[in-house]
Amino acid sequence: MKVLTVNVGSPTPSPHTDGPSGLTGIGKLPSEGPVRVSDPGPKGSGGSGLSGDAVCDLRHHGGTDQAVYAYAREELDVWERELGRPLPNGSFGENLTTSGLTVSHALIGERWRIGDELVLEVTSGRIPCRTFAGHLGERGWVKRFTREGATGAYLRVITPGTIRSGDPVEVVRVPGHRITAALAFRAATTERELLPSVLDAGDALHAETLRAAREYVAKRGSGVQAPPATGGAGRG
Repeated sequence: MKVLTVNVGSPTPSPHTDGPSGLTGIGKLPSEGPVRVSDPGPKGSGGSGLSGDAVCDLRHHGGTDQAVYAYAREELDVWERELGRPLPNGSFGENLTTSGLTVSHALIGERWRIGDELVLEVTSGRIPCRTFAGHLGERGWVKRFTREGATGAYLRVITPGTIRSGDPVEVVRVPGHRITAALAFRAATTERELLPSVLDAGDALHAETLRAAREYVAKRGSGVQAPPATGGAGRG
């Protein structure tokens, strides 16, 4: 299990972003040197956890619970075949393109050590947006990505550190529940009846998903059991 590339993006004008600046940092390229990763601070004020990586719309992107975005090279390869086009590392705006990790099915709260210092914790799957669709230029992309559910994973920074392309990844904590990034994504989007079940992941959940789940239970009650989920990233 390793990071194939560490990817960062610069602010670039885009007609597809709703951000107030008209800029986006979704176009990410592999970094040639080491990159420092730390907690960027709360959403709305903090951007990317990676030094030198642009997050231009702080209303919807970046912050502690979305400090780092990871996507598996194996899943990019599947999309390459389906779309009939090359998808280089960083094509989905991911900060980390990984190998050997089942990223979309990593457990919420699962922790990865990357290199000698950095420890990250899985918080959620990625909800696609207009900027993502415009960046790829695929018609109906938001619906297609949502339907497929290969979301990748957002992560928060537990222990800051410096990483580089090729660093090994070790899964150092595997929670006892079955709530994966992909399942939490479904609960937050197309299958909201699953929201009570994601509370099993506790405070490790992305704060917005945790709040939505608690509000759902307060209004409608609980009792929905999560369907069987694939194991964590270390077992893929």
